[in-house]
Amino acid sequence: MANKQQPKVVVIGAGSLFFGRQAIWQMVHSPHLNSGALALVDKDPARLEKMGRLAQMVVAETGVNLRIETASDWRDALPGADFVVLSFAADTVRYRGIDCVISEKYGVRMCSGDTIGPGGIFRAMRELPLIMDCVADIKRLCPKAWGINYINPSAVHGMALARYAPAVKSFALCDSLHMPHVKIRYAKLAGIIDDERDWNDDLDAEFDLRIAGVNHFTFMLRADFRGRDMQPAIAARLRQNTAYEGMDGKTSAKALYNDAIGDQLYQIFGCVPVCVSHTKEYVRFYQGRGLLPGEIPPLAIWDTEPRYDRHEAMWQQVDDFISGVTPISQYMTMLGPDHATDIIENMVGGLGRPFYINTCNRGAVGNMAPDAFLELLCDIDMAGPRPRPVGDMPRGLRGMQEVVLDTHELTAEAVVKGDYRLLRRAMMTDPLTNSIADADAILRELLNLERDALPDHWYEDAVAAF
Repeated sequence: MANKQQPKVVVIGAGSLFFGRQAIWQMVHSPHLNSGALALVDKDPARLEKMGRLAQMVVAETGVNLRIETASDWRDALPGADFVVLSFAADTVRYRGIDCVISEKYGVRMCSGDTIGPGGIFRAMRELPLIMDCVADIKRLCPKAWGINYINPSAVHGMALARYAPAVKSFALCDSLHMPHVKIRYAKLAGIIDDERDWNDDLDAEFDLRIAGVNHFTFMLRADFRGRDMQPAIAARLRQNTAYEGMDGKTSAKALYNDAIGDQLYQIFGCVPVCVSHTKEYVRFYQGRGLLPGEIPPLAIWDTEPRYDRHEAMWQQVDDFISGVTPISQYMTMLGPDHATDIIENMVGGLGRPFYINTCNRGAVGNMAPDAFLELLCDIDMAGPRPRPVGDMPRGLRGMQEVVLDTHELTAEAVVKGDYRLLRRAMMTDPLTNSIADADAILRELLNLERDALPDHWYEDAVAAF
């Protein structure tokens, strides 16, 4: 590792504002990381220049010995790397909007459109070829490094790395179950604490919270506190939110009706869903296909323009730091840690903290296959993640999990092999598909509209397949 056992961390897609700013925060903040190196990689020269300047300003302000590197080509940054975080996405807001609008035309409603349904399949088609190219360069240029996928669909990409690039050490992440924050959130909903400042190690040890499932389709399999099952109390708290919107008060497509849906799914399956903003997109109940109206309307569609506004606001924050409108001294109090760099710190420092990681099951969920790619609480160090036992997945949920796993595995295989027939099979296996003709129409339209972002072979194979 760089500089007396402190690591070199490469962030590919440093212009990803949902990760880049927090990565800088953690790399500067952590004594286990802040004498190493942070290499920022982005193909957009303007964004790369801004993130590099921001990182240098934070380093200068805090006085740490962190070395900052910037590169437009990941091959220039990979030599000497100990960790490589993949967080890139090419014009993803626009393409997700296209995915969702075309899918809605044929009766498939997606509020996020990047992990399940046609949106998940097409995002993998756009991103996974680059991921596999990058991993090939990791194998060649820094073969001992850990490759950490932070790009949706996280399970699809994580499966592809595990199955088709086994020589590279890898796992996949999603920030929806960032520890300890997710556990504290449910402790508050359960009434165990009123404020997160009340949280302590004793309460943490007494609250047995076990979550498992495919990424974005995860459920609470246990929530015991001092011998009492806390799931009914958590569901009751969700039920109190009669406004039918996210607890943070947002009204975006991903936030609408989340508490009501969480309670409703608990009443059916006996397990609280813990990533409802995505989980509601994985099930057929909110697609609007029923004959009778329900109290929860069909999913709202991904809101493209508000997401652009959010990105603009985040870049404005960066610009304000660089220009001095916001003093750089406020950086460390305005931002906070990120899931990936939290885990890297834990691995390097041997801190012994558990984290939710997308990896192979290996017996953690007793009634699912050892190689099922699930999001599980893991102990993790430089040897990699080791899932903690969870118990069995309840019937009903287990069957739905298996369909999602098959969809994701077919998607990964289709994209890696460039096989249109497998891609079509993935679409027909997907739980949101309701019609063969409609699914074929979605494939044709999205292939036509996204040609500039997809490999040419899809068009040759698609013509041959019909």
